[in-house]
Amino acid sequence: MSETNHEAIIKEVTASVLKVNEDQVSLDYRLMGGMSNFTYVIKVNGDKYTFRIPGKKAEKFVDRSIETYHIDLVEPTGLNNETIYLDEETGIKIAKYIEGTPLHQTTTLNYLEEAAQTLRSLHQSGLKSDYNYAPFKRIEQYEAYLKEFDYAHDSKYFELKETLFSYQEFLSQFEQTFTHGDAQISNFVVTEQGLRLMDWEFSGQNDPFFDLAQFGNKDFDHAIALLPIYLQRTPKHEDFKRLYLWRADLCLQWHNVAIYKHLIGLSDDLKIPFDKVGAMYLEKAANLLAKL
Repeated sequence: MSETNHEAIIKEVTASVLKVNEDQVSLDYRLMGGMSNFTYVIKVNGDKYTFRIPGKKAEKFVDRSIETYHIDLVEPTGLNNETIYLDEETGIKIAKYIEGTPLHQTTTLNYLEEAAQTLRSLHQSGLKSDYNYAPFKRIEQYEAYLKEFDYAHDSKYFELKETLFSYQEFLSQFEQTFTHGDAQISNFVVTEQGLRLMDWEFSGQNDPFFDLAQFGNKDFDHAIALLPIYLQRTPKHEDFKRLYLWRADLCLQWHNVAIYKHLIGLSDDLKIPFDKVGAMYLEKAANLLAKL
């Protein structure tokens, strides 16, 4: 589906959902920051909304019924924007727009206190999901998708995976909480009411340090800087070990996702070299595990 066709879809679906005429719906601009979805800011009679169109084969990675469940679960926290419509078959979502600035467009280090407070608020909310994110199983699930194309990982990948998986017992000792699952800075929005968290596609029960590790997706130094503020104490060796391991887990996940995107043709479609992105994440995993 080309971006040219997106405007027609936006107008048709929004008009149907909000009970307005298509000429009352206008596309303002596309929000940048993610590589999985197309998210647009739209206007309907002066009111702003976000309109998400999932990218190609996004359903391989996100169960929309679980996403709906988690959106409803997190609603009382006030951390998310209000979802108006979510089609669990197509993944199309309309939500109220929140005025603010995405954190990745600011000086991230200026908002560490707010980010730590936001994540602590979520992790200590007492919310409990029926679904576990299962980070280790997810790596193998993503690997299986590549086998559909007869793709074979090299020995370096399996060496890194074996090293990471050898720490499962260590990581299993920590209490799980409800987590966002994709708490990278592009999903935080700076508003006059504080930070808000968008896009709960990967939320579920998990180690809260997983969210801290994802906060360092663009720059792992962000996660390192966030750690003592989140903990409200000086981190111990065990804390850093836990953070590095979850970051390595995420890097192996994203390595597989990027390779999958390349294999289904998204490198050409989106003009993003996903094969090189995959190689970058593999190298990051290697560097992280080498520091343990």
